[in-house]
Amino acid sequence: MLKIRNLDSGYGKLRVLKNISLHVDPGEIVAMIGANGAGKTTLLHTISGLVRHWSGELAFQGLDCGRTAVEKIVARGCALVPEGRQVFATMTVEENLVLGGYVLQKKEGRAAVQKELEHQYELFPVLRERAGQLAGTLSGGEQQMLAMGRALMSRPRLVMMDEPSTGLAPLVVKDIFKVIVRLRDEGGTVLLVEQNARAALAIADRGYVLETGKVILQGPAADLLANRDVQRAYLGREKIE
Repeated sequence: MLKIRNLDSGYGKLRVLKNISLHVDPGEIVAMIGANGAGKTTLLHTISGLVRHWSGELAFQGLDCGRTAVEKIVARGCALVPEGRQVFATMTVEENLVLGGYVLQKKEGRAAVQKELEHQYELFPVLRERAGQLAGTLSGGEQQMLAMGRALMSRPRLVMMDEPSTGLAPLVVKDIFKVIVRLRDEGGTVLLVEQNARAALAIADRGYVLETGKVILQGPAADLLANRDVQRAYLGREKIE
């Protein structure tokens, strides 16, 4: 589904990603872990078209998306749940969700958007309860659910999530990760960037470890969890029961 080969990317003259190669297959959760500054967010922004890659190959669904506009990448079926939620604070919950269905409405009409809206309310019941509430007044966990629901409104083939657990209570994180697993179980595909490496690898099928813009380890998630170097550097004590 997503294939990256020898990818270089960065900002201005600053090279952040260095010769990155990875792939994401349909129907799997792939975890990307690493310390702050490793290049994880830059990678997601490059895939989604927010940052232009310098060199290498970047293909989604078999199509070159290295120089494709952001909205066209979304239309192809790749959606990003950004770090820090970034909901539209002065709009209601439902208005945020409907906005996320813009691409779907262009393709299939308002009826499809309404159907998908109901699906998101089923995934995140609290959003139905808060439908008319301004997004800026939601709790952090509710805003994260809204950001996820907004991205899913486009019915993406691949959803990329950037640090969805940041700043959230453990019980809320548990609920968020249950939804991510459900997405995979329903046939979805997830590229998950997380600093809570233990929690991410616990639900992932495969994983990559990024360090200073390079992939230094990759493999089945269970193998990375058992790797002593990964345990020492990234796993710590964070855990979701």
